[in-house]
Amino acid sequence: GTAEKPVLLNNTADAEAFISGAEVAVVGFFQVCSQHLPPPAEPRPTLTRAGGALDVVPFGLSTSPAVLSRYGVAENTVTIFRGVDNDRRDLDMNSKDVDAEKMTRFIRMNELRLVTEYNPVTAIGVMQSSLQLHLLLITDKMSPKHPERMRRYRAAAKLFQGKILFILVDSNLKSNERTVSFFKLKKSQLPALAIFHSPDEEQDVLTLDEVSVERVQDFCNRFLQ
Repeated sequence: GTAEKPVLLNNTADAEAFISGAEVAVVGFFQVCSQHLPPPAEPRPTLTRAGGALDVVPFGLSTSPAVLSRYGVAENTVTIFRGVDNDRRDLDMNSKDVDAEKMTRFIRMNELRLVTEYNPVTAIGVMQSSLQLHLLLITDKMSPKHPERMRRYRAAAKLFQGKILFILVDSNLKSNERTVSFFKLKKSQLPALAIFHSPDEEQDVLTLDEVSVERVQDFCNRFLQ
């Protein structure tokens, strides 16, 4: 009942402004009239319900043939657009078994951001990203220093947007223990930066007293060189 209605995108200018204005944007591309579909396959209410569950993700809706053509999508498709790696993922809504829960999971899985928090759901999107260089900040989210660390880490992420995928790993999560041990780190050595190049598994680690934009930038540049 409290779900926000998706923003109506009537033309390509509206759609381009909507998509470029967010780190992650979700757009439902639907045929003008889908009343002939049986109720389980009517995708628009599903989009609205998923939008209500994901209040931090902007949702758009378009039935314009020009907009569908501009993005090369078929009717009844929900697409997630990501600014961080200039990539997208499509979900075919013609399948009767796609409900609000499945759509929500699809978005959660694929909503990579300027800094993406790593967990069992986002891990899938991270692995599938076109960016093969990943920088991990492994840190304690419960630390009083965390908000300032994140502010600086996000500032550094902007400098490498489209080159390196910036990831936050909360050392308190049991599911992240394997990630911490993969880089041969102990909790006493955190916070730390770990950079990883997925094609050849080349990596480097830097333990930090404190996170600064300059230290993150220098660490990344040295690895890139």
